[in-house]
Amino acid sequence: MHRSFSKMAFVRSLQKLIPEIREEDLVPGGAGVRAQALRPDGGLVDDFLIVPGPSAIHVCNAPSPAATASLEIARVIAGNIPEFSAVGAF
Repeated sequence: MHRSFSKMAFVRSLQKLIPEIREEDLVPGGAGVRAQALRPDGGLVDDFLIVPGPSAIHVCNAPSPAATASLEIARVIAGNIPEFSAVGAF
């Protein structure tokens, strides 16, 4: 929380990754926007939404922490892949 209110504290934290960055390199910005899927009733889909199709598997919603959950998302997707046929195709 301290870094949210102290630009210098934020810069010091960034300098661990990018030593050349300086306080004057940063400018204020607005809040970010993140895409999120909607249900047919207009409500937000709060969880992962993975929809298998006839020839593709669609990840329609991957809210934060998607990167942290990426291995579990991969397991779900892999579990939805049909077995290869005798000719090696779907």
